[in-house]
Amino acid sequence: MSTTADYVRLWTGPYFDEATRRELGDLAGNQAELDDRFYQLLDFGTAGMRGKLGAGTNRMNRYVVRHATQGLANYINATVSGPKRVVIAHDCRHFSKEFALEAALTLNASGIYALVWDDLRPTPMLSFAVRYFSATAGIVITASHNPKEYNGYKVYWSDGGQVPPERADAIGQRIRAITDITTIHPMDEAEARTKNLLKTVAPWVDRTYYDKIGELLTTDRAAREVCRILFTPLHGTGSIPVQTVLAEAGFQVSVVKAQELPDADFSTVRSPNPEEPAVFALALDQAAAEQPDIIMATDPDADRLGAMLRDQSGKYRLLTGNQIGAILVDYILASRKANGTLPANGAVIKSTATSNMLAPLCRAHGVALIDVHTGFKFIGDKIREFEETGSHTFLFGFEESYGYLGATFVRDKDAVMAAAMLADAVAYHKAHGRTLFDALEALWERYGYFAEGLHNVTLPGREGQAQIAGIMAALRKKPPISLGSTIVEFVDDYATGFGLDMSDESQYPLPLDRANVLHYRFDDGGFVMVRPSGTEPKLKVYFSVVGGDRAEAEARLAAVRRETLTMMGLA
Repeated sequence: MSTTADYVRLWTGPYFDEATRRELGDLAGNQAELDDRFYQLLDFGTAGMRGKLGAGTNRMNRYVVRHATQGLANYINATVSGPKRVVIAHDCRHFSKEFALEAALTLNASGIYALVWDDLRPTPMLSFAVRYFSATAGIVITASHNPKEYNGYKVYWSDGGQVPPERADAIGQRIRAITDITTIHPMDEAEARTKNLLKTVAPWVDRTYYDKIGELLTTDRAAREVCRILFTPLHGTGSIPVQTVLAEAGFQVSVVKAQELPDADFSTVRSPNPEEPAVFALALDQAAAEQPDIIMATDPDADRLGAMLRDQSGKYRLLTGNQIGAILVDYILASRKANGTLPANGAVIKSTATSNMLAPLCRAHGVALIDVHTGFKFIGDKIREFEETGSHTFLFGFEESYGYLGATFVRDKDAVMAAAMLADAVAYHKAHGRTLFDALEALWERYGYFAEGLHNVTLPGREGQAQIAGIMAALRKKPPISLGSTIVEFVDDYATGFGLDMSDESQYPLPLDRANVLHYRFDDGGFVMVRPSGTEPKLKVYFSVVGGDRAEAEARLAAVRRETLTMMGLA
């Protein structure tokens, strides 16, 4: 099948439901929109699939979910012996519950057992459940922090981590090998339940997860009981889990009522992303009266955590993901050292896009700091490697994009766990007579003021893909000598696997696998990194600079950002 017209004829045929046929019929004559909906099969990459809701092969709908799940089922049946079991979770988005059931019944038709929650659950709880049940794989229906028009599909493997690139490629090949979607027929739900192929996840799984998070906290209950936390789940899955864990630990917790309940339209925010200051507007109104020690927000699938701290002037300031990560690493290492549980072979894992402020901090505690590619799947894979080789003991992993993990019973970023640990850090420092902002200031004074930024360029569709490829090619053709008057010392090109020492133009091999990433490094630990997103039609540009104080760092950040974007033709 090679033309849009061919696809439209198929998708308006009897295999597809009336709503799908009607939606495509209403687009008759809108050739550009139809072409965009069918020019490709929604890509199954290392983070699964993510796209706008709608009819078509390049959209998220029950048939694309069915197609992907059949490919996954074929892969599982070809590579795994014995009984196969897949755990499935979903968030609060439009059609998430329907897509979860569609995936389950497609697996059932291929003889694979499916365990599905009867209500929404956070992504990290899915990772936990895969390990809890010793399942073959897991699926979560979510588009993370994307706007309401999106949904997505992520696959996890038996270790509880997202499928790594090699396995994702193999699953993708199985999906693409299915050339006739009309041959896929999910099992009837009543039949699946009668045959015990479809079951509901038992409530004690949630209880076990909550208890394990509670065991991570190191402060006395009395220290926690004087800490005030204001929390917003941004209409997502984090509401019950975060409130449960914090309340059981003894913290004083209040919630932003207008954002407490699930809402697929995320009606109080433009985009449910805790990285954006605008999502805290209602929380700030409430904080004016309550004066909490910290404000926390989770994204719709509760794998990302954002926070605002009250500074010395009494104003609440949004923390970056790098700053939250530094606070948590400092708290973990200091508290474990104090109670004698810091292992000799301890390791912290971060992505290459994450601040290098962690390097001197980890050195001060005698802890290894290990870099991996962007994507929490690589942190999960490194944890598995530690377990197999015994080389290191995992202490903490994080990415600048507000993702954190402090224990190995989950293998993906976990905002429920992070919220509990960050609240515990508040209690830890409050017990020592300081605020969390005081602790952050102390880190800056000790290790230098690091300032970071991120610039996203959204370039959708086929033309957008070509634009992104063109920008990356142009950067590789002519690497910059300096950015914002800061000399570029090294250029790491992970697509070739080699770096370039700009001082003598000598090459050196890079330690990580090939990826479409360019990393421009400065001699003080700062950098600029450019990469296409693996889940969205975006080009992402990361900035990290170091200054002697806040003013110097922020001025340098502005200069580096301005010159980089000008060089890329994006200013």
